[in-house]
Amino acid sequence: MADILTPALGESVTEATIGKWTKKAGDAVRKDEVLVELETDKVSLEVVSPADGVLSEIKAPDGETVVPGAVLGVVTEGASAAPAAEAAKPEAKAAPKAEPAVAPAAEPAPAPVAAPGGSVPIMTPTMGESVAEGTMGTWLKKSGDTVARDEMLVDIETDKVAVEVSAPAAGVLTIDAETGSTVTPGQQIGSIAASGEGASPAPAQAATTPAAAPAGSDAPHLSPAVQRVVTENNLDPKAIAATGPKGNITKADAMNAIGAAPAAPAASAPAPAAAPAAPRADQPREERVKMTRLRQTIARRLKESQNTAAQLTTFNEVDMTNVMALRSQYKDAFEKRHGVKLGFMSFFTKAIVAALKEIPAVNAEIDGTDIIYKNHYDIGVAVGTEKGLVVPVLRDADALSLAGIEKGIAALGKAARDGALTLDQLQGGTFTITNGGTYGSLMSTPILNAPQSGILGMHNIVQRPMAVDGQVVIRPMMYLALSYDHRIVDGKEAVTFLVRVKELLEDPARALLDL
Repeated sequence: MADILTPALGESVTEATIGKWTKKAGDAVRKDEVLVELETDKVSLEVVSPADGVLSEIKAPDGETVVPGAVLGVVTEGASAAPAAEAAKPEAKAAPKAEPAVAPAAEPAPAPVAAPGGSVPIMTPTMGESVAEGTMGTWLKKSGDTVARDEMLVDIETDKVAVEVSAPAAGVLTIDAETGSTVTPGQQIGSIAASGEGASPAPAQAATTPAAAPAGSDAPHLSPAVQRVVTENNLDPKAIAATGPKGNITKADAMNAIGAAPAAPAASAPAPAAAPAAPRADQPREERVKMTRLRQTIARRLKESQNTAAQLTTFNEVDMTNVMALRSQYKDAFEKRHGVKLGFMSFFTKAIVAALKEIPAVNAEIDGTDIIYKNHYDIGVAVGTEKGLVVPVLRDADALSLAGIEKGIAALGKAARDGALTLDQLQGGTFTITNGGTYGSLMSTPILNAPQSGILGMHNIVQRPMAVDGQVVIRPMMYLALSYDHRIVDGKEAVTFLVRVKELLEDPARALLDL
């Protein structure tokens, strides 16, 4: 027998909630097959089977709170799936006689959920530790629409994450909580008529849905998270390159396949695109829209950072001539050798790490009356996404080459835009870089990413006349801004740090020679 254990949940995360089991007790399972999703206050985690066999026991049902190391269930190794079939027989005998009326045995799961002749409630899921309420997003269906089991229906926004709610059964939808309303965990937000009128369309829809039909022998196994991506984007699971264990398709695989998918479905999209073009009849001069939970959290944390730290910003400018010449000379050979483009972020990261080693206070943080000096260099890189600003962390940047830095930043940026960042990738940074220059910013005063003591703002590169050796020449110049916590970093240290970064960028050979 093999126990299914709750994995480590990340720094400062002490518990999780059972989201949904993909199997029930008595089902045959394969090693590394996804069995259950755990929800924390920031991310969802998938737990896989530790061995081949039968899921003999589920110890933590849906909705239960668990801690790292807790036993979620038990897999009996080497057992056959026969007990599952035998276990199903008593249930079939005990079921009410209304069950034969739902003749198609291809949809066994909805039968035990709905009471005969009744409806299946759609409940607000548990939204994570310390999250007491959420805001209803836009429903993807309207009341009276027919929905398939596990079809995505609505997002509920909290102050940390957006929680997806899918249909618990096939049938006809009734909406109880409208878009924009506030809901709490366990509250009913709608229902599905899983019998009567709602029962007949469901099998027909399941027969025509590409994701449901391949549930046979040769279809790849998809976790609930991957299934949602595949269904929403009309992807063919067999055409997705799988990189997960045992050849499973991961969520990242599905997200990568979206860009490579045939453009045929998009060709039919212009029709709905034309609809929003129609202006509102009265064209009001202003519109009030409630902030998303994530935007409220960003606003609160930035203000807390301003209120807590003694923030000050110092500026300098850097001549980018040599860095740009070096990049122009080697960018083709670099990309051919390493498979990634040579950008400016790697040069800045190298210069920043060297400056942090000389001025350790900028790489430190305050904890009460103590100063914690960090002997590791985990650089946060601010990334703007559709849902807001996130700061994934590039670990041990001091040990990476220019190619390693470029690859790491590219991977973090893609994961941020795809919504695939893990909790570990968002925690533990010691210093942050933000590049407003990508949007055309000439100068700014960035706000500290608490509890860090320093953040460097990069800006637009502009051709400006400069006095060099008594002559006026045109040079590509960039303003740099260092915001720092004056409680721990003195002005002399801040200016020295920024000058050091400027020197290393204007003469990149110094960084290579460790001068």
